[in-house]
Amino acid sequence: MSSSDRAPDAQSPGKPTLLLVDDDNAFRAALGAALERRGFAVTLAGNPSEAAEHARGQVFEYALVDVRMPGGSGIDLVRTLRALDEGTRIVVMTGYGTIANAVEAMRAGAADYLTKPIDAVACERALTGRADAAGAPDDVPSLDRVEWEYLQRVVADCGGNVSEAARRLRMHRRSLQRKISRMPPRT
Repeated sequence: MSSSDRAPDAQSPGKPTLLLVDDDNAFRAALGAALERRGFAVTLAGNPSEAAEHARGQVFEYALVDVRMPGGSGIDLVRTLRALDEGTRIVVMTGYGTIANAVEAMRAGAADYLTKPIDAVACERALTGRADAAGAPDDVPSLDRVEWEYLQRVVADCGGNVSEAARRLRMHRRSLQRKISRMPPRT
């Protein structure tokens, strides 16, 4: 059992406890390590059922939950976590942000809603509810960066099929290829 899988109370008394739930192993590990460096006692979970099991065994001050995961919805997990402990501050994160998802997450009991890509600073700010957490409060990616990431996500959703992605986006295939082949714009 890794240190991130143990109960945080046993490994780091006095640190705020955080349940981090995301199905992307690399992202989850990297964000978990970054949040540990920022002072959280992090417990990792790869799906909603694993997260619910951790939450039944321990009280968490904070939870950071992805929306889209195999094996269940992150928004349903928010409801489960809220039912287990009203005091947990839950932040929802997603790579597929929509207004409807944000509204549903807030109605389910989330305190905040973040769209990926995110970093530990943005997560800490949302989790603690403090605008003064390190970093500028108005770190907004450029419009070019947001467009590039959206196009990449649509192509990935189409299994790498650029022609299908271009049809879905209602744009010419060559234009899409040109836009996604460029280096990602700076944020």
